[in-house]
Amino acid sequence: MPRYKLILEYDGTPFVGWQRQNNGVSVQGVIEATIEAFAGERVTVTAAGRTDAGVHARGQVASFDLLRAFPTDTVRDAINAHVRPHPVAALSAAEAAPDFSARFNAIKRHYEYRVITRRAPLALDRDQAWWIPQSLDIAAMIEAAPALIGQHDFTTFRAAECQAKSPIKTLDEARVEVEGESIVFNFSARSFLHSQVRSMVGSLVQVGRGKWRPADLRNALEARDRAECGPLAPPSGLTLMRVDYL
Repeated sequence: MPRYKLILEYDGTPFVGWQRQNNGVSVQGVIEATIEAFAGERVTVTAAGRTDAGVHARGQVASFDLLRAFPTDTVRDAINAHVRPHPVAALSAAEAAPDFSARFNAIKRHYEYRVITRRAPLALDRDQAWWIPQSLDIAAMIEAAPALIGQHDFTTFRAAECQAKSPIKTLDEARVEVEGESIVFNFSARSFLHSQVRSMVGSLVQVGRGKWRPADLRNALEARDRAECGPLAPPSGLTLMRVDYL
């Protein structure tokens, strides 16, 4: 029984998220349907990151098994042919070890969140970034972000519906950069809590707006209280960029 590893790109705007649900179209459901269409088999596809509704991916990794072996180029091309018109693309397909799991073998996940600050509303990037019509204090956000790095109890930045067994996570990177008219927040960790990235961005933007001092971000983290979190950033600006494996 061959196991395959996919690298996927998708626009999360029309989906209820990665995970198959009864209330709408999911990325997982679409990929599983495309595999059944060309291979004639019902499969379960496991992803490295179960992205929420409206969240995008440029380097989502997924794995699945088939009873019958197909050339990897055929798997990639067949998925891309059958997935239309959904905004999903299989960038690559490769054979994987029998015990490979896209989710459990991942050692680091890299997310990017993009904010655009300008007076004019977004047209082309409307579903790809968080539009804020006022300028933000970038230096203050850069100063604040390192407080999040390291092992912490991230209860403050954890959604109420999070199913993780523990709120303790280790954040390896929290970086704020300017790229043209965009402010880009980069976060890397082995794993994240539900809505953790969007919660951290929303709180950093509070610093950028001058409503919080940089020290207030650390205070919110140390409070370990969801009530101390800033506003949740919208999903449109968030993209899963890459997943690392040994």
